[in-house]
Amino acid sequence: MAEQRLWSLAEVARGMAAEHGLAEAARAGAERARHALGGSFAAISVHEWEREPSRPRLRVLVNVGQLGADERPFPEAEFHPVEEWVSGPPVGSEGAALLAEAGGQGPRADALRARGRGSALMAPILVRGTVWGELYVARGRSDPVFGARDLAFAPALAAVLAAGLAQYERLADARRLAFTDALTGLANRRAVDHALAEGLRHHHASGAELSLVVCDVNGLKRVNDTYGHAAGDRLLIRFAGVLSGAAADLPGALAARLGGDEFCLFAVGAEVAEVERIAGEVCRGASALELSEGVACGVASTVAVPGRLRSSRRLLRLADAAQYRAKAARSPAPVVADRTDWDRATSLPTTPHRRRTFRPH
Repeated sequence: MAEQRLWSLAEVARGMAAEHGLAEAARAGAERARHALGGSFAAISVHEWEREPSRPRLRVLVNVGQLGADERPFPEAEFHPVEEWVSGPPVGSEGAALLAEAGGQGPRADALRARGRGSALMAPILVRGTVWGELYVARGRSDPVFGARDLAFAPALAAVLAAGLAQYERLADARRLAFTDALTGLANRRAVDHALAEGLRHHHASGAELSLVVCDVNGLKRVNDTYGHAAGDRLLIRFAGVLSGAAADLPGALAARLGGDEFCLFAVGAEVAEVERIAGEVCRGASALELSEGVACGVASTVAVPGRLRSSRRLLRLADAAQYRAKAARSPAPVVADRTDWDRATSLPTTPHRRRTFRPH
């Protein structure tokens, strides 16, 4: 029995390591924990203490096994207020597992009866010494009630889950930092390159239109020289808010800072006319910012490309060419790339896109 349970712990770790995201890793871990404890159902929930400290609650991340009518494998919004589930301190705050039976009293027993279950174990998932969430495993009404050995084994399963989930959270944090501009919180150039490559694949596979808006904040050097770099940074941050708000009107659009005073907005499958309208709003919003001289915006899309776009960098160069025309003309409105811009962009060799060098922010 002891050897089998040790093997179960190894299976939980192995199954989680094979997945590529937090939700899928949680699903793999919950399924193996359910099997290890002989349960018919299992769930992993996250304790959301920080969001509303006065109203802590459990947010269900994943459900596996025999689901009730109101349960989904990956629920979008399944919450359980902690005070409804247990009185006193947070669930398992000392690391011990708790047992609930359908024949007992209280909200947990009521929930078991409502879903036709007989007993359940709840073990805290502790990450860096604090309660990250909870492992919940239940058995059916006709199954044996969980015993003392199960209560002793559940925290060990929760500890293996904690190690796996913490690793996925660290990877997610690292990825977020790698693809985020530190000053503005927008996506960075690395994220844009990745999005362009993915967009090109969609374009080739389905013919989806790609649209790219490149914006250059006018007069940033003047602001830096006159009011200081802190004022220049504030202008960039405010413009990032304008661009981010515009991206919200284009489902799936990516708002990013390419570097220095250059930003972009990238959309896959959006109507080109809608992208051009949004670019106009960006220009107007930028002009209304304090200390702003507006932005020069260039808009490019695969509509302007003869045949099939072969390189995502061509699209970036096409938008850049239109943006340079906007800056040269001091245009208050976006300039849309045309065939002349395309000819100019395709006359350059397909090498990594060279951009101007800027002072880091």
